[in-house]
Amino acid sequence: MRAKISLILLSGLMAAGSSQAASLYAGQSKAAAVCSQCHGIRNPSADAPFPPLAGRDVEYLKTAIKQYRDKTRKSDIMNAIAGSLTDNEINDIASYYGSVKP
Repeated sequence: MRAKISLILLSGLMAAGSSQAASLYAGQSKAAAVCSQCHGIRNPSADAPFPPLAGRDVEYLKTAIKQYRDKTRKSDIMNAIAGSLTDNEINDIASYYGSVKP
């Protein structure tokens, strides 16, 4: 019985770990396609005045991107870019940038 419970718990932990990895991978892909032109991955683009996002607090990033999407935070560029992002994409991007060391 204990072995069965341990196996079930281990399976759950493995599934949780793999879904987190998929989320980070999706976030990395989306960040490379959408965000990195201005914000870079670890450092912003050389000529751009945009802040780097690597290592930022995940919850802060989620909130900020959602505010840009909902246009409660104003920036013509960010309102347009974030306007097409889903909650899942925002979570993926924020999780990815939060996991990157600056």
